Amino acid sequence: MPTHKTDILVMGGGPGGYAAAFRAADLGFDVTIVDNDERLGGTCLLRGCIPSKALLHVAAVLSETREAEKLGITFGKPRIDLDRVRGFATGVIDKLTSGLSGLARQRKVTHIRGRAEFGSSQRVKIQGSTEFDGVAFTYAIVATGSRPSHLPMFDLGSNRIMDSTAALELEEIPENLLVVGGGYIGLELGTVYAELGSTVSVVEMTDGLLPGADRDLVAPLQKRLGTLFDRLMLKTAVRKVVLKDDQVAVTLDAGGRDGVSEQIYDRLLVSIGRTPNSDTIGLRNTNVERDERGFIVIDEQQRTTDDRIFAIGDVAGGGLAHRAAHEGRVAAEVLAGHSSAFEKVVPAVVFTDPEIAWVGLTETEATAARRSVEVAKFPWAASGRAASLGRSDGLTKLILEPGTERVLGVGIVGPGAGDLIAEGTLAIEMAAVATDVAETVHPHPTLSESVGLAAEVFKGTVTDLYVPKRK
Repeated sequence: MPTHKTDILVMGGGPGGYAAAFRAADLGFDVTIVDNDERLGGTCLLRGCIPSKALLHVAAVLSETREAEKLGITFGKPRIDLDRVRGFATGVIDKLTSGLSGLARQRKVTHIRGRAEFGSSQRVKIQGSTEFDGVAFTYAIVATGSRPSHLPMFDLGSNRIMDSTAALELEEIPENLLVVGGGYIGLELGTVYAELGSTVSVVEMTDGLLPGADRDLVAPLQKRLGTLFDRLMLKTAVRKVVLKDDQVAVTLDAGGRDGVSEQIYDRLLVSIGRTPNSDTIGLRNTNVERDERGFIVIDEQQRTTDDRIFAIGDVAGGGLAHRAAHEGRVAAEVLAGHSSAFEKVVPAVVFTDPEIAWVGLTETEATAARRSVEVAKFPWAASGRAASLGRSDGLTKLILEPGTERVLGVGIVGPGAGDLIAEGTLAIEMAAVATDVAETVHPHPTLSESVGLAAEVFKGTVTDLYVPKRK
């Protein structure tokens, strides 16, 4: 088979990869994407962010039918057609991947299906392609993403033990499910299964869910999950996993007086992090360096230690689709001679119910670094819009720099937090101060008001709460 030639090779067709490819094409380059899937979109679109959000929407609808009883509206017990639920998620994926294919054609971006492996710093070999045996390129952008992390104790060769990819296939709704790991992926998927009818428990080694997020933001979620889930087992480790007939026996160690116990589950969802896809792409044949965790080492312009190779997204430690997309654009622009660099604040969102979102400096990080900050909080108990939604347990808070009053961080918990955090991200990017946010007129009654009202709390001008005057 022949060797394909291109200006820029993009390895991986996910949010970072196709963003890099499309931007590079717009800048006049001949661009080729090599991806193992026949559709663009990567893990995020095909088996991650998008299908999980589609299923979370299904879960939210089920939750709202129960919540409606408080409003005087009673529905009958829902009947779940699992095939149609899966079909809904698949339909969302098909629509979006079709759109990406059209955009690639319009930009004349070549898409080769196969697995690329570096043979040198200017050529990759392709396995699985029926068109080409390799690609010769001038520059490459590595966007190969990541995969679910595994521990040997869970590798028993049974579909009873699922990673996030398998869980999204929704093969069945188990009677009871154990989620191993209290991070965002496990909690999101645990919510889906619980709403669909599974009895869900979560086991987490640390003393709290979502390690790294501020505890006051996690508290409303943890309280709500305490009623949705059967058990939240914190400071508890999994010691042993054994298959027993059609079930899984799990030995749990809670330490102290609770000690060691064996619990039986129909299925396990193992969500203990992700591993970069950097170990199977032939980096040994280039000058690209990786760190001790396997992430490709890059600078602020996405350059690796090999002059001809750039890296973006999960494989370079990014971890979020929206970050990868911006990094991809930076890489393409740098290759075009622009002075671009990735120097941005990146918001994080957990799409549970309630949602949690934060951006910039967190209160936890400030405390750990012994950094002096001011914290202003607006509880949603004082929000008319939150009250009308029956969701007054939310919170919006600002992290501010003493003296300058500059916004350093924003944290929100409550319905729609993932949408609301965009204002906080813009405030930090523009170096806004508390007065800028407080004097921005927010529509009433909306949840977005809570951002402005948090700034008013700091300024001492809030009228929706009584706050003793600052000294």
